[in-house]
Amino acid sequence: MGRYFGTDGFRGTANINLTADHAFRVGRFLGWYYGELKRQSGDVSKPRIVIGKDTRRSSYMFEYSLVGGLTASGADAYLLHVTTTPSVAYITRVDSFDCGIMISASHNPYHDNGIKLINSQGEKMEESVIALIEDYLDGRLNAFGQSYDELPYALDANIGCTVDYISGRNRYIAYLISLGMYSFRGMRIGLDCANGAAWNIAKAVFDALGAETHVINAEPNGININNNAGSTHIENLQKFVVEKGLDAGFAYDGDADRCLCVDEKGNVITGDHILYIYGRYMKERGKLLQNTVVTTVMSNFGLYKAFDEIGIEYAKTAVGDKYVYEYMKEHGCRLGGEQSGHIIFSKYASTGDGILTSLKIMEVIAARKKPLSELAAPFTVYPQVLENVKVKDKTAAQNDPDVKAAVEKVADELGTSGRILVRESGTEPLVRVMVEAENESICHKYVDQVVAVIRSKGHTV
Repeated sequence: MGRYFGTDGFRGTANINLTADHAFRVGRFLGWYYGELKRQSGDVSKPRIVIGKDTRRSSYMFEYSLVGGLTASGADAYLLHVTTTPSVAYITRVDSFDCGIMISASHNPYHDNGIKLINSQGEKMEESVIALIEDYLDGRLNAFGQSYDELPYALDANIGCTVDYISGRNRYIAYLISLGMYSFRGMRIGLDCANGAAWNIAKAVFDALGAETHVINAEPNGININNNAGSTHIENLQKFVVEKGLDAGFAYDGDADRCLCVDEKGNVITGDHILYIYGRYMKERGKLLQNTVVTTVMSNFGLYKAFDEIGIEYAKTAVGDKYVYEYMKEHGCRLGGEQSGHIIFSKYASTGDGILTSLKIMEVIAARKKPLSELAAPFTVYPQVLENVKVKDKTAAQNDPDVKAAVEKVADELGTSGRILVRESGTEPLVRVMVEAENESICHKYVDQVVAVIRSKGHTV
């Protein structure tokens, strides 16, 4: 975890721990850095950097600050305006930009915001570049064999400019439409756009593919993003689907890089369900490379049991779609994701894409001619109990021999009928103890056993 950037960008409360000055300086660095890379390779052209934003009121402030920094350092800034994170990743890659920037705090409330950086391949920015940015923010930059107290400003004709690039967003919409293998004519679909970045994209895609599209939470006003809406409040879409008699519903988060679904009966279809449904569909058609689906350690135990029954192998990574994608890229896997709805289809995208995910689920419904509830039925979700334990020292608590012994004892007793996972919080002084088993009473029993040992050894606050 970096000093400013976490696994999903530089995130904080607008004008408190993420300010316009931070954004300006990030822009200053990126414009200078990519310009210097070009100069050292003999390329005299200006760096080209593309920017998208979600619907938060503060996104405009950060956009203009980033543009100020970029152009002051000699880069040209291309503006996609309000758009999704996956669209920025797509356009950065296909239009050969030096890097991409997305202004969003994803599923967080409107008063938070963030700066996500994307490399020229449409992937999350390399840690080496992030480290240099953090050094610059702290006033101790050493790069290209030289120390910098401050970065040089571009002068005269070398100053950058701003380019309206809404055509890039439209091309991304066309790309999604081109991936529709089936007409959705006759299908009645609900979309919850979270008053976020998907509000003017998702409906256009579904309409173009012939669906009868019903939309909620697509009236952003700068402060209602994710407010009782979207994938973090999917109960609204559940009610909407049932009341309208829809065939399926899809809920996105603020920047639309994730998607959760609702079947025709109003049941929630999680990211784990999506991995099961599409993983099985790929295997049946011989498209599941390596016969492996990539998950995180937080995927439900029931998913692994369901995969075992149909002969699909699986990998487990640390929590974070970044780690899922890194594993997929290294091992040549085509499908991976998180329970929260970050699903990566690596043949089509380099990041989680909520709208793409909904199209892929619709593809299975159309191809198999089965309702979503039936496609998800073989996957039984195991009950899960999670307790967050506030501790003095996360590492000491986890490495305590008695705590480790208690965890191993639970694992042995659960055997193949469940699992226990103990991990640190990345941002709080917490150890998370989670058990999945066939019923909740078993889960509570084993969580309580491990937590009692943590407390008895004096690790709790």
